[in-house]
Amino acid sequence: MKKIIIKLLPVLFIIGVWMVFSSPYFFKHLIPFPTTYQVNHFAPWSLYPENWGPVKNDAIPDVISQIYPWKYLTIQIEKSGHLPLWNPYNFSGTPLLANFQSAALSPFNVLFFLLSFPAAWSILILLQPLLAGFFMYLFVRELKIGKIGALISSVAFMFCGFIVVWMPYGTLGMAVAFLPLVLFAMHKSFQKPTFASLVLLALSICFSLFSGHFQTSLYVLLFAFLYFVFCLFTMPKKKNTLVVFIAFFAGLLLAMPQILPSIEFYFYAPRSSGFLEGGGISWYYFVTVFAPDIFGNPVTRNDFLGNYAEWASFVGIVPLLLASFATTVRNRRKETWFFTLCTVLFFVLAMASPLQTLIEFLRLPVLSTSNPSRIVVLLSFSLCVLAGFGAEKLADCIMKRDIRRVLLSLMSMWVVIIITFIALRFVHVDIAHIMTAKHNLIIPVMLLLVASIAMIAFVFLRLTKLIPFVLLFLLVLVCADSLRFAQKWMPFDPPNLLYKNISVISAAKQQIGNGKIYGNLGMEVVDYYGLPSIEGYDPLYNKTYGEFIAGAASGKITVPSRSVVLLDRRGKYTDRVLNLLGVSLFFEPKGDTGQSWAYPVWDKPQFQKTYEDAHFYLFKNSEALPTVKLFSSYHVTPGKKALDAFYTPDFDYKHILLVDQKPNPIPDNRASGSAKIVSNHPNHLTITVHTTGNQLLLFSQSYYPGWKAYVDGKQTPILKADYAFRAVSVPEGDHSIRFEYQPRSFIYGVLLAFIGLILLASCWFIQRKPKAYPV
Repeated sequence: MKKIIIKLLPVLFIIGVWMVFSSPYFFKHLIPFPTTYQVNHFAPWSLYPENWGPVKNDAIPDVISQIYPWKYLTIQIEKSGHLPLWNPYNFSGTPLLANFQSAALSPFNVLFFLLSFPAAWSILILLQPLLAGFFMYLFVRELKIGKIGALISSVAFMFCGFIVVWMPYGTLGMAVAFLPLVLFAMHKSFQKPTFASLVLLALSICFSLFSGHFQTSLYVLLFAFLYFVFCLFTMPKKKNTLVVFIAFFAGLLLAMPQILPSIEFYFYAPRSSGFLEGGGISWYYFVTVFAPDIFGNPVTRNDFLGNYAEWASFVGIVPLLLASFATTVRNRRKETWFFTLCTVLFFVLAMASPLQTLIEFLRLPVLSTSNPSRIVVLLSFSLCVLAGFGAEKLADCIMKRDIRRVLLSLMSMWVVIIITFIALRFVHVDIAHIMTAKHNLIIPVMLLLVASIAMIAFVFLRLTKLIPFVLLFLLVLVCADSLRFAQKWMPFDPPNLLYKNISVISAAKQQIGNGKIYGNLGMEVVDYYGLPSIEGYDPLYNKTYGEFIAGAASGKITVPSRSVVLLDRRGKYTDRVLNLLGVSLFFEPKGDTGQSWAYPVWDKPQFQKTYEDAHFYLFKNSEALPTVKLFSSYHVTPGKKALDAFYTPDFDYKHILLVDQKPNPIPDNRASGSAKIVSNHPNHLTITVHTTGNQLLLFSQSYYPGWKAYVDGKQTPILKADYAFRAVSVPEGDHSIRFEYQPRSFIYGVLLAFIGLILLASCWFIQRKPKAYPV
């Protein structure tokens, strides 16, 4: 029993450090979500004059407006027994699973079936550093690093800059948390492959890709590939290469139900051609690897250079010092060489360098269209691993009483500190900012001073028998520094403010029907409460739809925004778009009335007030077309000609439908009829139609591949109508029309995942040793 407890001590230590960080949730009943930021800065809550409490961190708006609502919608659809394929509440309909950040296939979604949603969300967020710590410990122990050195690496990684600043999102941190587990399984499989290690390798790759951030998972795959090559050339048993590669490839195939729809969506989105320029980290900013707040912090409202989250590289002064030991002491292991080279490589890739400029020039998908500085997480990871090696080297120097090596590493760090202090004298910023920088250098300097005194004392006093105590002391310093950084950033707020329902939202839900809502409302309202909207904010959205909405401003074809679709409040054709898309309900804060930035609903006779309280109005739009409408007249107008025609001043959009091909059967100009939605679900809906002749049925949701239409159970082609929407031909009579979202990319992904399972199963046969039978 005693031996078991001793073996479990490192695990218990990691849990203990994690519990200190997570204590506001477990002991104060606060949740790791910025609820005070939500109610103070997001409508409609922000317009109430209540004392919601102070805001701790106002630098994570996407958690409120994107990540949490997407997760909530995803889980609600999954609980209804369906796959979360389609989101009907943004952009007049958009893919949900394919946007990647919904993490629709994450295995951790099971938490939301077992716990209340706020509790499941809290556990999901807090699991990120815990898993990162556990997996890092497994990996560095596999590299034969001692327990204390492994714990130093683990704590440094679980609270490194990237994981901490992105932790509230629940996606980026989770994606990178699996990196050390991938390397652990790969290293173990190269040495002695077992079916368990190969399955672990495949699943860790798959789970990273299911975590909700494609760019971060690509970085994980990049590092895993580099480590695969390293193992290929350094491991003695090269015969295991094939089975390791098969498991690696099987992991990619298992993730294809997520990857293929996302790739398809990417190439339909403006971001696929929106290549970024710049974004690399300025060389001087890398001082934040040990002094994260030297340029201020958004939490304390003194961040004077910006990019705090995008450029976060913090690992701590002590891990950095130990990493220097690993790279300056003789007899370096081949693993030390590998992680040293990785440190240099990812430093160059993260900073504004010619190599990064080359990547921009190559126009690589995802890598050239997303912020390139986030690759700094691989730099932080490499330094954390090197810190474990450095702890071993420090113990060796103390054992050999090698004061020269100890002083060399200490001097290198002190030189960096001195240069930093001197450089501050020449920074052309406000004197208050310089004072902030000097103040935020105090703690790293004090930690380095204490660590230096302890190291020198142990060498001079020749306390070789007490080496574990100096390493334990350094571990305590790492924990203190890491927790200080993480607790400063992470908000833990009252759960009773979380998406607090108020009367205007309830009224909107009652009045919306099958129409759409418009006004000063973000996705934190429309997605969470199920109010269909024509606008949206997402890295991926349908470019065609974005062009249609952007054209309302002037009637000209306009390049859509990179991530946001907003209808111009005073556009030339704004009313036309609102009416066509069935915007039947308008939300207006009273403070917007008469303001130049707001849509002038008060001047529009077609809007009738249906709700009023102390802060808001709701208006009904009497000219809004129904979401499903029959047309007897049409023009065949393919491509961008349809956009030009729609935004012609005299175009009769209420009676003429623009379609991209000739319909079959041909509509009858004298026909009339009615259409009614009888069943509405995100992935499918059913419409009953009565018509006196052949007509076209317009469904004002966005046109996107994967949708299929059936008239009385028989599939019929979907026409692209008015440039960005869906229509079908309907013959005379009474019919039932069903739209279903069945994306081929997802179906192909499932088939590839099945092949991945077969490949993974084949590993069991490949790695088995042949039995010896008597002759």
